[in-house]
Amino acid sequence: MKKINFLLLAGAVTIAACNSSVKKADNAADTTTVRNDSTTTDYTALLQDSTMSNWHAYGKATVGKAWKLKDGVLHLDASKKADWQSADGGDIVTNEEYENFDLKVEWKISRAGNSGIMFYVHEDTAKYQYPWQTGPETQIADNKENEDGKLIKHRAGDLYDLISISKDVVKPAGEWNKTEVIANNGKLDILVNDEKVLSTTLWDDNWKKLVAGSKFKEWPGFGTYKKGRIALQDHGADVWFRNVEIKKL
Repeated sequence: MKKINFLLLAGAVTIAACNSSVKKADNAADTTTVRNDSTTTDYTALLQDSTMSNWHAYGKATVGKAWKLKDGVLHLDASKKADWQSADGGDIVTNEEYENFDLKVEWKISRAGNSGIMFYVHEDTAKYQYPWQTGPETQIADNKENEDGKLIKHRAGDLYDLISISKDVVKPAGEWNKTEVIANNGKLDILVNDEKVLSTTLWDDNWKKLVAGSKFKEWPGFGTYKKGRIALQDHGADVWFRNVEIKKL
């Protein structure tokens, strides 16, 4: 009888130890954060540490010297002006055009600064002098001190002059923000700092009404192209970009 009790006790200890190991493993899994952004192989990185080979200035062959890429961070040096843009800067666009895509961009704006991320840009300088004449823009701005920060549909995250974001989740000037633009078969979703803040449908009757009620109504090609380039805007203010990535859908 004593022998049997000893065996039962030993078995109970073994089972308890196994249960304890399983519980620890489960707890470890609960605290693990699974990333699904720049570390995934599905996305193509558009900024490299030492080259701007994926980009060119709109209507030109290369990128202006005001755009400086170092350690994966792209900085527009706006210390010297040429009218309302930076000297030797200008808007830059991707070499490749995209149709259905998931774009992720981290950005930081200077005090009182203004910039933007555009998509479906049609590069035809004979018809359009700037990317914003064809490509919708998700706004980048210092909402506190930039004049656009006081205007509806012009605040950071807004689809510029078309739709305001549903809630303000934008961090202030000098802090990093993340914008994600998902465009797939006419469905457009915009996320700011991992929160969905805007959804709409491109190219339908409602979209045409939005454009007709905006400053872009004088540009017949605006918001009509279903394939185009990604653009980063030079609006004469220092701005920084990093982890710019895109996945074709």
